Amino acid sequence: MMAHANPAPYYDGYSQDPYRHGYSQGGIDSPHNDSFFTNQYASSSDQLNPGRENYSGYERSTLQMGEKGVIYARKPSRRKPIIIGAIVVAIVVIAAIGVGVYFARKGKGKDGGGSSSSSSSSTTPPANGGVVQAVTGGDGSEVTLEDGTTFTYSNPFGGYWYHDPEDPFNNGAKAQSWTPALNETLNYGVDRIRGVNIGGWLNIEPFISPALFEKYADVTPRVVDEWTLHSAMRADTAGGGIDQIEEHYKTFITERDFHDIAAAGLNYIRLPIPYWAIEVRDNEPYLPNVAWKYVLKAIGWARKYGLRINLDLHAVPGSQNSWNHSGRLNKGANMLNGPMGLANAQRTLDYIRILAEFIHQPQYRNVVTMFCVLNEPREPLIGAEQLESFSAEAYRIVREVTGNEDGVWISIHEGFRNWGDWDDFLPNAHRVTIDYHPYIAFGDQIDKDWSERIKQPCDMWAQNVKDRLTKFGLMNAGEFSNGINDCSLYLNGVEEGVQYDGTYVPNKVPRVGSCDKYTDWPNFTEERKEGIKQFAMASMDALHNYFFWTWKIGNSSVSGKVETPAWSYKLGLDNGWMPKDPREADGFCGDAFSFNTPIQGGSGDVNYAPYPWPPTSIKNAGSPSTMPRYTPTGAVPTLPGGTLTISGVKPTKTVDIGNGWANSNDQAGLMVPIEGCTYLDPWVGESAAVPPVCGVARREAQPRPTQPPVL
Repeated sequence: MMAHANPAPYYDGYSQDPYRHGYSQGGIDSPHNDSFFTNQYASSSDQLNPGRENYSGYERSTLQMGEKGVIYARKPSRRKPIIIGAIVVAIVVIAAIGVGVYFARKGKGKDGGGSSSSSSSSTTPPANGGVVQAVTGGDGSEVTLEDGTTFTYSNPFGGYWYHDPEDPFNNGAKAQSWTPALNETLNYGVDRIRGVNIGGWLNIEPFISPALFEKYADVTPRVVDEWTLHSAMRADTAGGGIDQIEEHYKTFITERDFHDIAAAGLNYIRLPIPYWAIEVRDNEPYLPNVAWKYVLKAIGWARKYGLRINLDLHAVPGSQNSWNHSGRLNKGANMLNGPMGLANAQRTLDYIRILAEFIHQPQYRNVVTMFCVLNEPREPLIGAEQLESFSAEAYRIVREVTGNEDGVWISIHEGFRNWGDWDDFLPNAHRVTIDYHPYIAFGDQIDKDWSERIKQPCDMWAQNVKDRLTKFGLMNAGEFSNGINDCSLYLNGVEEGVQYDGTYVPNKVPRVGSCDKYTDWPNFTEERKEGIKQFAMASMDALHNYFFWTWKIGNSSVSGKVETPAWSYKLGLDNGWMPKDPREADGFCGDAFSFNTPIQGGSGDVNYAPYPWPPTSIKNAGSPSTMPRYTPTGAVPTLPGGTLTISGVKPTKTVDIGNGWANSNDQAGLMVPIEGCTYLDPWVGESAAVPPVCGVARREAQPRPTQPPVL
């Protein structure tokens, strides 16, 4: 039997529940061979290369592990900032299988109904003499928030909200008239993904929430990532302690943000989350479990406003890239690399499995329709074969949960390889999409404004994206922005400076100019705003299916304003440099780059033999048979479900929120340390010596099942 963890208390007293694609067959190399990376906007010697990490010209020791710029250009540039927003609404978290959530009855709509494109609202007579409350409505209708207050729903695109406390899993909401409701089928390849990231909310980044890091500017060691941020807050009991993390969760993003995203014409959100939403181990300082409560809020808000979610595992044990958004900066990429590479990968795959079991439950799978199993693994550090083996194993694990009929889309980040390198990956896989992050800001810094670079996204990306859609299947730009240089606060990292103005600390580069004209957004002229808007629309059309990074950037506590305006969709929308209707971008790059073909996915009959797990070797460690590994004997921390609540409203019937485990046949335990064995620190670094084998016989990679079980 599968072992289950004892309930782990949430920070605020909630407890964990103790229980728990589209892919074209075949594929040939693109005739364009990723030539889109050539930057005709710079000199011929300065080439943008967002597809492959390039170490030429550098000694390895001079390359900061946090530098993401090496991936996008020849000049080193510390990691890329990517994440946005936060959100709030009460959620009931239940600690036992099938325990119901109770609300006072205030009106009920038909299952899947509630269609309304006007200010009308749908209600039904209340039970037990309660107050009548609307459960759905269109533009101009009244919406009730979790605290019982109301606001006027504003959606000029024919969308309608839906939330009935008596029927909280109703999927009748519709974001816009052209986007299928959650209880309808989204036709991938025809219905475009027009999405935005909720970055910096549950996975905190310095450039998105600079005030949190500015508060601890004088702390030693320097606060540069969530590891050091959580540690500093735990020590700062007088200043709010670790409670400050949940206060950020509560306030940075709220329900109104989800309403505004749908009202902006967007239909999808990408939701980055860290592994500590599930659990932490040993001396890991992260606030455990609490982020999951806000994941449930996000699911509830998305359901209410008709938005689909791409759940993105953004930070994993040991780090997949050594950048600050992976949880810990400059401690090496220790997942699938170095002596703890196998153990960290085993632990990561468990978290992928736990998340897959939760999101495939019928209560949640119409909302969480895509799952990015790992954000931005660095293939140059991990290795191409190793990354493909890990990705195939993650796919197998998810499909063992979901089967091949209506399972979640599995999004696999391309690892900063050439996009065409994935054309032949995992033939016949069902519902796989390749995630790529085409940033310009971290490339070569040049003195050209947005108005001079409007066609750059079309020239760089449009043909390659169309080729990949044709030869592989669904592609999604999981992150991109309006950034054309690295002018910002903390974009390259805390106190790392900026390449553009010559203040970059890790590697001195020539100054190009002042950043003021790129960051002083209150004084942007109408001409400049129009240039940014045109650039944004070129990006949207070239990428077809996209998630802008990010929805919201927080103010600096020093300047009192946003210091990274090119990365905030909301700021651009409010101030006139993002399109009010994203459909304005359709066709911007020209009809030659259009794509309007349904993408259904393969049969699921996958041959895993080319992708052995564990891989035959792990970089900087050797054979997995000689490395520290975990054993599947631990109690599995399954994830609790929940629904939105409204203050003063008590439902009259029990609601099944699920037990967190969609596939009852999955009885394997959690990968945990072998009793009696000593393990290295998960962030030990790739240069540490591999310890002697302990507790298990040496063994090579084992064969996997050739097909997921029939559920």
